[in-house]
Amino acid sequence: MVPLDVVTFGEAMVMFVADHPGELQQVSRFTRRLAGAEMNTAIGFARLGLKAGWVSKVGADIFGLCVKELLEAERVHIGAVQTDRRHPTGFQLKSKVSEGDPEVQYFRKGSAASRLSPGDFREDDYLGARHLHMTGIPPALSPETREYSQLVLKRMKQAGRTVSFDPNLRPSLWSSRGEMVRTVNSLAVQADWVLPGLEEAGLLTGSTDPHRISEFYLSQGVRLVVIKMGAEGAYYRSETEEGFVPGFPAAEVVDTVGAGDGFAVGTVSGLLTGLPVRQAVLRGNAIGSLAVQSSGDYEGYPTADRLEAYIQSYLNRSEATYANR
Repeated sequence: MVPLDVVTFGEAMVMFVADHPGELQQVSRFTRRLAGAEMNTAIGFARLGLKAGWVSKVGADIFGLCVKELLEAERVHIGAVQTDRRHPTGFQLKSKVSEGDPEVQYFRKGSAASRLSPGDFREDDYLGARHLHMTGIPPALSPETREYSQLVLKRMKQAGRTVSFDPNLRPSLWSSRGEMVRTVNSLAVQADWVLPGLEEAGLLTGSTDPHRISEFYLSQGVRLVVIKMGAEGAYYRSETEEGFVPGFPAAEVVDTVGAGDGFAVGTVSGLLTGLPVRQAVLRGNAIGSLAVQSSGDYEGYPTADRLEAYIQSYLNRSEATYANR
């Protein structure tokens, strides 16, 4: 059992990103990258110097090898990754855009990762970590992964570990909106820290008012709610404090995918290292800003030194602006 700071689980896919703008069916050249929300966060945590582990299944194919080789290169612990010789590693196609969100087409049905089931759960894969970060994506992949997600969360809470939960809603993977809302909320309310985006929080709680959203989760036992509000910043609330942290200006928005995962990396890593909530959320905003300025889902995630320099530069500019008023 390798001692870890944080562990996560989910599906990783090979991603083919269009080399030029246009409809996906008209694109002839693509660049190969990797994608997957939980994989993104594992890489982000590792780059900041945390010992991060990622649990999943991949196929016995070249795509599975790509996933494992990249994560090893990023110093993510993958000893818990299982190889499924009957089902493939999923992949996706992603368009290139000059503004807005890109089009993504998935080829993941029946993938190895979607076959994770309670029978695959091994305590040694998780209990060596002091924190679990999870999203609402694995529960959407199949009934088996839903049961697996519920089991992982239950065992980690029973063992006294802290848990952060990012809903990361994927409505197209669910049979109905009602099922999605019920299932995701049933997991979220068991977490210590919940990090929804404002729009998805509206779907989950019926309100887009940050105060009401936070009350919905705090009243059910969650300790901290942090609501992502895009470029504007983020709102946070616990039983003892409440506030808003402005976002970092981005010099150029290249790709918005991965920004939310980057925000989770910054915020959760800050909390795990004992920072006050406001400073942790500031880190989340900073990594989200860096993420949108880079092509790819995780490529813009910083090292600890780069993150500190980026935050300090922003704070210095803010102080100079205030002083010159």
